[in-house]
Amino acid sequence: MTDEDLDTPASPALDQRGEAPASPARDQRGEADLERRLEAIMLVADEPLPLVTLATALGAPVPAVRQSLERLVADYDGESGGPRRGFELREVGGGWRLYVRAEHDDLVRDFVLTQSPTKLSQAALETLAVIAYKQPIARSSIAAIRAVNVDSVVRTLLGRGLITEAYTDAETGAIHYETTPLLLTQLGINSLDELPPISPLLPDGVEGFEELGAR
Repeated sequence: MTDEDLDTPASPALDQRGEAPASPARDQRGEADLERRLEAIMLVADEPLPLVTLATALGAPVPAVRQSLERLVADYDGESGGPRRGFELREVGGGWRLYVRAEHDDLVRDFVLTQSPTKLSQAALETLAVIAYKQPIARSSIAAIRAVNVDSVVRTLLGRGLITEAYTDAETGAIHYETTPLLLTQLGINSLDELPPISPLLPDGVEGFEELGAR
């Protein structure tokens, strides 16, 4: 071996494709970027999202997405050295979604109820009528009846305390919604049985809810 050989830096080992493997630093940057993108999606998700759906949206392998989810769960639970968050990431009904921790339910409810709500839109009134007459009902069924996307409207009604999550389907992960006692109070009735009868397609179901639009 010559002196020149000793001075020449060793070439990095190649993988089976003949390419140099990614450095640990680059792997960490990639993981952090995937977690940030995953968080962005989870923040706007209204229903549990299956792992395959997340992987497809992110253009990432399913195992990598699952590992990112597990790291986020640990981070939110305070297992990574940071504080325990007021929300948690849970797998429910075969999908993943962010939830307020149970110990903060009363705080969030009181906060929502003390806000000064704006007038309900026509879309919100129509969606509320669908839920009132067809409850418990999944978001997809509401959208099918109204023939429009109802994600933002459902969030509004949840925030106003007029509807709540009744249960999550164990097989599909779909959340079913029902109205709350607050709706009865706002309408001035004692039970949903006092609502007027309507046709199956709900063409006139919004009429009994018009007064809510001014509150």
